[in-house]
Amino acid sequence: MQIGEAADRVGLSIRTLRHYEEAGLVRPSARSEGGFRLYTEPDLDRLRVIKRMKPLGFTLDEMRDLLTTLDTLSDPAGDRAALLERLAAFHSTAQTRVQQLRDQLELAEDFAGQVAEQMRRHGG
Repeated sequence: MQIGEAADRVGLSIRTLRHYEEAGLVRPSARSEGGFRLYTEPDLDRLRVIKRMKPLGFTLDEMRDLLTTLDTLSDPAGDRAALLERLAAFHSTAQTRVQQLRDQLELAEDFAGQVAEQMRRHGG
């Protein structure tokens, strides 16, 4: 599929897909005779991984590292134990960041509740 359809299917902008390509995170699997980028389902899967990492504050380098780790895990010649250890480190970091987001959300909800209480108290 071309870049517009790929962007729509993953919920990212065309500009973002081009940025990720320039950063070396995702390369379209092919190009049409006219030079249009062509994406496959595995390309979209990579984009979905990146999209999920973004709200957790992972850097482009960290995203690249995880994608490389996942790619290398598929290679039977890779050092499986080291790769799984690397993957476990990403998992631990993700869990920590998710908890931090939950803590921030709880604070935000408390604040919204306090503002709502002030509105009720003052006739709003």
